[in-house]
Amino acid sequence: MSEADGTIEFLTWLKSQIPLVNHMGVKPLDWDGKCLRMSAALAPNVNDKGTGFGGSLATLSTLCGWSAVNLYLRAQGRNDDVVIRESKLEYFLPVTSDFTAECQLPNVEVLAVFDQKMQAKGRARMDLVIEIKQKDKVAMRLSGSYVAMEKQS
Repeated sequence: MSEADGTIEFLTWLKSQIPLVNHMGVKPLDWDGKCLRMSAALAPNVNDKGTGFGGSLATLSTLCGWSAVNLYLRAQGRNDDVVIRESKLEYFLPVTSDFTAECQLPNVEVLAVFDQKMQAKGRARMDLVIEIKQKDKVAMRLSGSYVAMEKQS
């Protein structure tokens, strides 16, 4: 299965598991195995000022990080539970058009430690930075810790 086929399947699954995604105007995912980009339309995410609603920006960025961890684990042949443990949000600019959340996985060394912890303990944490971008400008940043855990039978 190609990465494009995998992201189509993943987005379909995501929409079935988290119904809110169906109402956010999320576009097809862009995943290259290291970086995930999730884009959404402004119209269903607008606030009373005609700009992007902060809750929608927080939701898309949280989902982007969560999805990046899930896609990484699936590429490793794993099917684990992922949760966000903590996050910090910073808003810089109003969002006035369609927007994109972008998440880069950590470097190879950090991922190796993550993989070792998953193998040894069945649990590991991944710290990520997700940015909401509009064109080439960062409008919002989420710094978050995601935890992956082996599923309990």
